[in-house]
Amino acid sequence: MRAEKLFQDFVAYVNEHQLFVEGIAAADESRVLLEHHFVPDHARNIYSHTKSYMATAVGMALAEGRLTLEDRLADYFPEYVPEDPDPRLLQITLRDLLTMSSGFGHAYLMGEDRRKGVGFPDYLTYMMHLPMEQTPGTAFEYSTADSILAGRMVEKAVDENLAAYLYPRLFRKLEQGWPQWENDPMGHPIGGGGMYMRLTDMMKLGQLYLADGKWKGERLLDSRWVREATGRQIGTPQTDPEDIWRCGYGYQFWLSPYPDAYRADGAFGQITTVFPKEGLVVAVQCPEWGDFAKVRLALHTVFFSQL
Repeated sequence: MRAEKLFQDFVAYVNEHQLFVEGIAAADESRVLLEHHFVPDHARNIYSHTKSYMATAVGMALAEGRLTLEDRLADYFPEYVPEDPDPRLLQITLRDLLTMSSGFGHAYLMGEDRRKGVGFPDYLTYMMHLPMEQTPGTAFEYSTADSILAGRMVEKAVDENLAAYLYPRLFRKLEQGWPQWENDPMGHPIGGGGMYMRLTDMMKLGQLYLADGKWKGERLLDSRWVREATGRQIGTPQTDPEDIWRCGYGYQFWLSPYPDAYRADGAFGQITTVFPKEGLVVAVQCPEWGDFAKVRLALHTVFFSQL
C-alpha cells in the first residue's frame, strides 16, 4: 500500500533529520491503519484544532433547528451591546464568526493573551466594546475570539454548556471520554482552543468527516454540513509566499493544497488532514518548542504530495 510506504518514509525522515514530532497516525473512516510515536503517547493541548470541534457543535445544533448561520451575535446577547454601537457590530452573524470575518480586524483572545488575563472576567463584554475595523463577512482575519463568540452562540441556542452539549452527541459516541478543556473565567469552554487529546482520539474527528458525518453506521452530522464546513467559504490572504497550506478556509477548517483535502489545525503542529479521494486521514502532534515549518515541509514533500 502506497500510503504505508510514504508513512514509513516520513518516520525515517523525522528520525534522520531529528525533527520535533511526537507522533503520527493514519486511518480510514473506521480504523487506525498506521501509528508511530516518537515519544510516549499522552493527551496534549491540541490548541486551535479545538475550533473544528466547536464547529461540529454548530453543525449539530443546525441539524436540530436550534440556530442558523444567519443568526446575529448582537441578537443573542443584547445586554452586552454598548450604547450607540457601531452599526457593523450589529451585523455580525454566526457565519461571519465561523469564517473568521467578524470585522474586528485583529487576532483577539489568542492563547498568550488569555494567559495574561486579557478580557477578564467576561470575554463577551471585552469583545463587544472593541472597535470594528471592517464590514463583517468581507475580510479574513484569523482570531480565536471569533471562535469563542461562535461557541457562546451555540451555548445560548442550545441552553447548555458547550462541552455538556457535545459529550452525548460526539465525545461519548467517538469514545473520546470527557476531554480536559480550557474554560474562560466565567466557566465557558474555549470554543477556539485548549482541548487536550491523544493523537488517535484527536484524529477521530477527521474520520467522522471522512465518513460524511457517520460513525460506526450512525449519522452524527448532516452530510451537507460536512461539505460546507470543509469547503472554501472565504479566501485567506497570503502572508508568506512559501506557506502553501494557506489556501482557503471553511467553517473552522482550513483547506489544504491537495485534491479536496482539508484539515483541523492547531498551533505548533496539532494537525488532522483529511484526504477524501484517498479515503485517508493523517494526524500529527508536535511539541511547542519545535520548528513546525520544517515538519510541514517534510509532510508535504515526503508524504502528502506523493499520495
